[in-house]
Amino acid sequence: MLRLLKFILLLIVIIGASVGGTMLFLNRTGMTSPAAQTANTPPAAPPVVPAPIFAELEPFTVTLYGETRNRILYTAITLRLADEPSRKQIQDYMPEVRDRILKVLSAQELARIQTPDGRLALSTAIKNELSRPFATQLPGPQVSDVLFTAFVVQ
Repeated sequence: MLRLLKFILLLIVIIGASVGGTMLFLNRTGMTSPAAQTANTPPAAPPVVPAPIFAELEPFTVTLYGETRNRILYTAITLRLADEPSRKQIQDYMPEVRDRILKVLSAQELARIQTPDGRLALSTAIKNELSRPFATQLPGPQVSDVLFTAFVVQ
């Protein structure tokens, strides 16, 4: 029994010396375990998300002609733009921006814009219309999204 206890104690000392020698070797050569590497490196900085650029437009009121009777569409629109030059261009050409949107709104069918798919199609039509250049020497503004902040049909 004493002999078995000595054997187990010797085995523990040999394993401990082996692990200790390996750790000493790895630390001297600069190699460390992946866990030790992640503990020593500073946490990565979170990615910088640019602030959104919006252009809020005055509300629009348009008469929609239906089969049985006419209705009034009241809508407020906010444009989400890709960059600051697009926002400046929208502001500089505001009368033309409003004219283009009014033409798109007044061409809508009453039954169509009262559905979610119809509103999505309206949003896409406004986005496409506003992405066209306002002057031949300028590129069109980069409109990312058209957001309806009010949408009432009476």
